Amino acid sequence: MSGLSNVFNLLAYLAAAVFTLGFLNKVIVYFKTPSPLKIATTPAPKSAFGVVIRLIPEILFFRSLLKGGAAEKILWVGGWFFHVSFLLIVLRHLRLFFYPVPGWVMSLQDIGIWAGLIFPIALLILIIRRFTNDRLATISLFQDYFVLILIIAIGLTGLLLKYFVRTNLVDVKAFILGLISLSPAQLPDSPLFVIHFSLVLILLVYFPFSKLMHAWGVLISPARAQVDNPREARHVAPWAQ
Repeated sequence: MSGLSNVFNLLAYLAAAVFTLGFLNKVIVYFKTPSPLKIATTPAPKSAFGVVIRLIPEILFFRSLLKGGAAEKILWVGGWFFHVSFLLIVLRHLRLFFYPVPGWVMSLQDIGIWAGLIFPIALLILIIRRFTNDRLATISLFQDYFVLILIIAIGLTGLLLKYFVRTNLVDVKAFILGLISLSPAQLPDSPLFVIHFSLVLILLVYFPFSKLMHAWGVLISPARAQVDNPREARHVAPWAQ
């Protein structure tokens, strides 16, 4: 195995470790952060089961965003199609992580291809909105643009690999399966795949320390996840006990 392959195998394991430990650390921090007040957005459910029912359409359809004005609806279109297409693309890539490939993964291959074509369009909507919305442009920071550029680069290199600069999928799958089985294999002989894979590793490392953690935060947002029972049960902050 070449020295470059050894380096990328090591980087892949490091990126996976940083992502996993960083994600778990943020989850623990979120759970430990006290909510001093009952701030559930009304009308809010009065039971834990009701909270779950409330969160399902929020997670699947971004309901609160869809109920906003025209600007929010534009964001909803870009955001919803971006997240759904991104999820389908990730699921389609699971064929590289299994041998043999499960039937449910194979059933997602065709829709995953369409998602790969929708993905850059949805991302373009989000980018245009960030530059044309004066308020959003004012509060945008470097990290907001960085993650957009990073995801764009991952998407573009993926499309190039799919339609223009094809690489040997047998070598790619052998490399991925080798990583999963802790039996590192030779890195595919494709500079574009190396770039695409490197960008994915960067995203994994960056994810737990970025605003991308909203993927988890929405599940425990006090405004959405609190039970609205201030009359039935007194809410006491930990430092006031």
